[in-house]
Amino acid sequence: MEDSLRKALSEQQAAVDAQGGAVRELKASGAPKDAIDAAVQELNALKLEKASIEKQLQAALTNGNDNALSRDAFRQALVNTLERRLFYIPSFKIYRGVAGLYDYGPPGCAVKSNVLAFWRQHFVLEENMLEVDCPCVTPEIVLKASGHVDKFTDLMVKDEKTGTCYRADHLLKDFCKEKLEKDLTISGEKAAELKHILAVLDDLSAEELGGKIKEYGITAPDTKNPLSAPYPFNLMFQTSIGPSGLSPGYMRPETAQGIFVNFKDLYYYNGNKLPFAAAQIGQAFRNEISPRQGLLRVREFTLAEIEHFVDPDDKSHPKFSEVANLEFLMFPRGEQVSGQSAKRTVLGEAVSKGIVNNETLGYFIGRVYLFLTGLGIDKERLRFRQHLANEMAHYAADCWDAEIECSYGWIECVGIADRSAYDLRAHTDKSGVPLVAHEKFAEPREVEKLIIAPVKKELGLAFKGNQKMIVEALEAMSEKEAMEMKATLESTGEVGFHVCTLGKDVTITKKMLSISKEKKKEHQRVFTPSVIEPSFGIGRIIYCLYEHSFYTRPSKAGDEQLNVFRFPPLVAPIKCTVFPLVQNQQYEAVAKSIAKSLTAAGISYKIDITGTSIGKRYARTDELGVPLAITVDSTSSVTIRERDSKDQIRVSVEEVASVVKEVTDGQSTWADVLWRYPTHSSASVDE
Repeated sequence: MEDSLRKALSEQQAAVDAQGGAVRELKASGAPKDAIDAAVQELNALKLEKASIEKQLQAALTNGNDNALSRDAFRQALVNTLERRLFYIPSFKIYRGVAGLYDYGPPGCAVKSNVLAFWRQHFVLEENMLEVDCPCVTPEIVLKASGHVDKFTDLMVKDEKTGTCYRADHLLKDFCKEKLEKDLTISGEKAAELKHILAVLDDLSAEELGGKIKEYGITAPDTKNPLSAPYPFNLMFQTSIGPSGLSPGYMRPETAQGIFVNFKDLYYYNGNKLPFAAAQIGQAFRNEISPRQGLLRVREFTLAEIEHFVDPDDKSHPKFSEVANLEFLMFPRGEQVSGQSAKRTVLGEAVSKGIVNNETLGYFIGRVYLFLTGLGIDKERLRFRQHLANEMAHYAADCWDAEIECSYGWIECVGIADRSAYDLRAHTDKSGVPLVAHEKFAEPREVEKLIIAPVKKELGLAFKGNQKMIVEALEAMSEKEAMEMKATLESTGEVGFHVCTLGKDVTITKKMLSISKEKKKEHQRVFTPSVIEPSFGIGRIIYCLYEHSFYTRPSKAGDEQLNVFRFPPLVAPIKCTVFPLVQNQQYEAVAKSIAKSLTAAGISYKIDITGTSIGKRYARTDELGVPLAITVDSTSSVTIRERDSKDQIRVSVEEVASVVKEVTDGQSTWADVLWRYPTHSSASVDE
């Protein structure tokens, strides 16, 4: 609709301009008044029609802008509540803070702790994973092998006068979005061009980004000064290990490398058996150029990562049937390329049709879905998006992102990738230690082995600094690709070869490479395992959970809106509160007795013996997302109030801790206990 309205507006503007020219010509030539009046009348009619189209286009754009405004207002109310109630706050606030660094306060720490406890239970315990804890400081050689030293970059531009730095793609993205949302005068063709740029933004080279910034006249947002050409900036924090400064290191940008370098020991610990998974929760560090979007883009954050090592020839999973019938929003690359939207898909069908590459990858996609929805993420605002071909590394077999919709749009919170054998091979090559697995045969087997032997000297002479990437790409070829290349080299002497990491084709000649097959008798198969890697951005998941859990409702008097977090008991920072109805020594003694029984049952609680009205005390704890409130209004029994429905039941003092534990541990729902106990209603205790 927007495109057709822009086209109509452009055509109408042309008609207005033409008619305006006709009126001027009539006046200049001294035409009769009747003819001029008729022409002016026609011009006015055209202008009215143009104004009508402008109004329709404005309405179409404003609909999106109104949504954006309501999203902004919602986000502001949420962030104000989160900061006021100390879920999180900017770090070093008394010194005016540092962009991209945040402190978690008491309720934020409790939510994070509960999310991580559920993650451990859902993945580490359920899948019998091997948990490790590796240092944050990583020697340069490790990250050189993994590719981070050379390739872990974003493109940056600088304000040429002040030196302020900006991410180049963010500036271009903001410009395109603002033009599309606010500029009625751009043509349909221009709008299509801007939309195309937004779609391919991640693929633009430094030269292409710089060209667009120059073409559109984009300047520094704060000063309007000219910008430098984009150049790569490595996102790792560099340090040196030891006082000499001779051993360079970095703060790790991910936790995965610690698992890869320990593969040999973990494989031995696991009885030299595959498949197995290792897991790690820890801090990671990325020196973001211009952090924004609160907890979604920060410089220090918590990652929870799993590396599932599997035989590359057998990626089936024994427990796949447990998740095969799950149905949720999936967004395969075919739908993305053809401009369609995500559709509800049965996971088993996606795997059987080859949309998801293999069962193990599919199994983890299903487990991630169950984890996120178990935390309280809205399943209608959760989708699994497949990486486009140009987003994936050349070695990856398949990659999916769990994206959660929030006020900032769709946010990648979990990446689930089949990384093939790239990481273990890279560390094997750099360290000289074989990170391999063994499959022993009952009887010796005669096998035909593919031997790809790049001649590094010839490749170095031809391609100089790009030699390493070309060697990696050649060695990563499948048997089919290698044999086709061999046939072409033998017939023509050279072959074109696309190197994904360089983003271009190179010419390989016969003397640069030998490809052969050899027959050997083997007693065992030695191979480099493939890795399926689910990687969780814990801070992003928690922020999206805050958005999905937050709502407001009117107070009893109707004169204010009260904030509520509808956290599931599983992640709620405090499981219940204990309130004596009035300040009374007997009630306070009962409250303290209940508190003691809650502590013995391992239930977190908050006791409030202030004289504030019970309604205000309920409102205060609803704002922290506390699911249950115990009100002591007699010495023998108490009321338990549920946060969202505000329903209350009456329970004896002796039973209260067991009822609370039953609900907060998930053994029973509130609906289950509601019919077992007498309900209680009192107008005085409602907000």
